[in-house]
Amino acid sequence: MALRFATTCLKIIVASLLVGLVLSALNITAEQVLNDVGVTPEKILLWMQSGIKWALPNILLGSIVIVPVWIVIYLFRPPRG
Repeated sequence: MALRFATTCLKIIVASLLVGLVLSALNITAEQVLNDVGVTPEKILLWMQSGIKWALPNILLGSIVIVPVWIVIYLFRPPRG
């Protein structure tokens, strides 16, 4: 499972690099593409910050329930092997 995930991530990185090289050869920048779409890098940063501000408290709240339940299940699971 982890190998499949790592392979997929590597494929995405290589594909992104190749597309970036082609776009760079055509003198197309990320800022030009974002401006054509109507988004600024600052706006993307604000979206990311607001997403983290929303997600972090929910993740912490959920972990208060999930982590103890996982520990109990792990402790009472029959041994393997």
